[in-house]
Amino acid sequence: MLVVETVVRVRREYAGGKPIKAIARDLRLSRKVVRKAIRAPEGSFDYHRSVQPLPRIGPFQERLDTLLAENEARPRRDRLRMTRIHDLLLRDGFEGSYDAVRRYATRWAEARRKDPGAGVAAFIPLLFRQGEAYQFDWSHEDVEIAGKPMRVKVAHVRLCASRAVYVRAYPRETQEMVFDAHARGFAFFGGVPLRGIYDNMKTAVTTVFVGKERVFNRRFLVMADHYMVEPTACSPAAGWEKGQVEHQVQTIRGRLFKPRPRFASLEELNGWLEAECRRWAEMHAHPEHKEMTVAQALELERPALQPMLAPFDGFHETQHAVTGTCLISFDRNRYSVAAKAVRRAVQVRAYADRIVVRMGDEVIADHPRFFGRDRTIYDPWHYLPVLVNKPGALRNGAPFQGWDLPPALARLRRKLGSDDDADRRFVRVLAAVLSDGLDAVEGAVREALDAGAVSDEVILNILSRRREPPRPASIVTSEDLTLMHPPIANCARYDSLRGLHAAA
Repeated sequence: MLVVETVVRVRREYAGGKPIKAIARDLRLSRKVVRKAIRAPEGSFDYHRSVQPLPRIGPFQERLDTLLAENEARPRRDRLRMTRIHDLLLRDGFEGSYDAVRRYATRWAEARRKDPGAGVAAFIPLLFRQGEAYQFDWSHEDVEIAGKPMRVKVAHVRLCASRAVYVRAYPRETQEMVFDAHARGFAFFGGVPLRGIYDNMKTAVTTVFVGKERVFNRRFLVMADHYMVEPTACSPAAGWEKGQVEHQVQTIRGRLFKPRPRFASLEELNGWLEAECRRWAEMHAHPEHKEMTVAQALELERPALQPMLAPFDGFHETQHAVTGTCLISFDRNRYSVAAKAVRRAVQVRAYADRIVVRMGDEVIADHPRFFGRDRTIYDPWHYLPVLVNKPGALRNGAPFQGWDLPPALARLRRKLGSDDDADRRFVRVLAAVLSDGLDAVEGAVREALDAGAVSDEVILNILSRRREPPRPASIVTSEDLTLMHPPIANCARYDSLRGLHAAA
């Protein structure tokens, strides 16, 4: 291929009247090349191959086109790597190299972009009114919690008008996490938009029909009704319908999760993420209104948002059976419940950070939620009615190992000792909690210890005395009944009376 300087020289000498034969001889070019340089428009001298030979791919070209078209139609996360496509061709008998497949795929993609009828995506910019809509999505990010690597599920909420963002990390992507993310996001924004835009996540959509028709999950609809939000689902594999939050996922990943953040706990990570959302809003200009920041745009949008009267009671309820050891199994862990529910069916309400166990209308357990597996979480007070009948279990019972007792009760147990008789006496004091309450028992123990009495009999006596009805108050006379001449305790006055009587 000739360089531009040679082409320009050929054209200049030819324009000066020099013959083609002489130009070819002086520049050591063929006369064919000289003629081509002279005829080239504006000095361009590019070679384009009209037909690309495909000695290896030719018999498999139709199969390769099908694989590339199917791969392009898949969601980005599910697309095959080019090495996998090459491997599929090898299984069909293809003998060519990976580079040949990669070069063909590059030319195929370029041809698709140039061909307007090949289904290349074109988009229309969207405009949202203030308070009209928000977009919701999930992403998976890698963090380090308490020195251990962990992949968390991050909920992304974005207001479409002001572009304000809110992100929060969770261990799961379950429905109760969705409810918690909405409650915290709306509280962060200071109000609720009219419409929510989602993809077809299973925690929200039960059935996908043709077009935009959907059957939403019942609990999800209850949440939407609570906040007065109209849920809207995108078309399958159509991320551009919620393009703002899709772009936010990539932006937040680059800004907040690279390099991998390190925190002592998930709560500390979420506190930092919320602070970063505020800082980002204060530092970045609105993409359409450059004269204001995202934080200022959010302040303008807040009056158009619906007021958030109260957070939705976002739980996911399931039915469970209580074992003979007063335990239920939930999310690969075991939690204790009150002994009264043993061998009965209970309802477990799972929240983002805790689980509440109910038997009818009564709450019989409330535990912080644990997201590991194969762990048993005890509340020793659940086993107190059983312990009253089996005081010997105090020493080796699993729920009572490392029991964090109130200070007065812990002090009493140390003073009583650790033999069988001491355990029975201590259980007698604990049994009073069932009738008198923990505060009353702790107060009675404190009074007995302050008096130097380390005895269960004394403590129970104090509790019995406190249960007695109060003495009636003494009669208090009013000021109107006060005597004008109150009696004087002076017995000498009798002598004066006797003297008067004798004089008479």
